[in-house]
Amino acid sequence: MSEKSSSSVKGTFEATASSNKQFGPRFYKLKLEFSADGAKAFADFNPGQFAELDLSHTALPPEDSIPEDLRDAAERKILLRRPFSFTNVTAEKNKTIAELLYCVVGPATLRMTTISPGDSLSVIGPLGNGFSVPDGKKTALLVVGGMGVPPLLHLAKHITSGSRTPGLDIIAFAGAKTAKELPFESQLDEISQQLGFSIPEFAKYGVESFVATDDGSAGYNGFVTNCLAEWLSKSPLPAKDIIIYSCGPELMLAKMAQLVKEKNIDCQLSLERRMACGIGLCQSCAVECRVTGSNETVYKMCCKDGPVFDSKEVVF
Repeated sequence: MSEKSSSSVKGTFEATASSNKQFGPRFYKLKLEFSADGAKAFADFNPGQFAELDLSHTALPPEDSIPEDLRDAAERKILLRRPFSFTNVTAEKNKTIAELLYCVVGPATLRMTTISPGDSLSVIGPLGNGFSVPDGKKTALLVVGGMGVPPLLHLAKHITSGSRTPGLDIIAFAGAKTAKELPFESQLDEISQQLGFSIPEFAKYGVESFVATDDGSAGYNGFVTNCLAEWLSKSPLPAKDIIIYSCGPELMLAKMAQLVKEKNIDCQLSLERRMACGIGLCQSCAVECRVTGSNETVYKMCCKDGPVFDSKEVVF
């Protein structure tokens, strides 16, 4: 896994929804099943990759269930596909099951709430390049901001279930503005928090975890990047033994890039952009990147060259 990970086969496939479960005011977990060629393609889906969903034919929910702040936008037509990474991918004998997490923030995700078991969706993927684990690392730190959970939760499973990264310790840090905005299905348990397993979704993989909230309503009182910085300042681990993976809001990732530069720690960032086509043709997802050994910069496509980039590469 020392090279950037990406599945070799991609295409347009039909997926069938098997469940669409709400677990918070606006959080949902959608489970999709792929069969035949789709099952083969998504069986090799790597953490950090993404898929594009066609939501143009999904219906609106009843008017009385549409949040007040989305009523004006709800009627907009969904012309472009929407990109999603997965929290979990499980390959079985004749099918591959993929789970995605979403938050209702606009007309497309609002329509996703009406997807029912048995509904069919057109999915393009697997797309982009995922995370990689360089040889020689001993500790992986997963740093999540808000809805940046899916690729890092998938990465936690990937590392702990495989034999390609033996002896690699994992610690997760998750931050949000408030406790209610932490996108986790399971409740944070006080005893588990005292034992260092604040987040059940990570704990099931044996991963120690810490929570940070801007308002102090859960865990560390402050930004998750500050929580990480304090942890690093107390850790005896050599910087060369650590690899950090992060996904979240742009401002958080910029802070992450600054922090790891000061600490001389390797870091991979999963960026978010409006990725209309998913294959680099529309060029709507440009990311300014540094050219190694030069003061020049170039623009790379988040969908094709990313969405995972080395933190040293990205210009914030």
